[in-house]
Amino acid sequence: MAEPADMIVPLLREMRPENAARHGEVLGRFELIERRLNALEVAQVSFKQALAADSFLSKPVTGEFEQRVETVKRKMRELERLK
Repeated sequence: MAEPADMIVPLLREMRPENAARHGEVLGRFELIERRLNALEVAQVSFKQALAADSFLSKPVTGEFEQRVETVKRKMRELERLK
């Protein structure tokens, strides 16, 4: 009967090219995932900047609207006092 080392070493030699191919495949998939994640991060930054800009620009408009509402409320109170 053959020694275990004599049986294992040839099997390991057979497995080596297959493992190398799988390793290359996995690395390729990781590179693809890294590219996709980077693209998502760039889009997320862009989206956050757009939201910040929208929020920044809407504050003056909202503030002006609130001033108009307050003016109308004040005028209503004045008219109610005259009754």
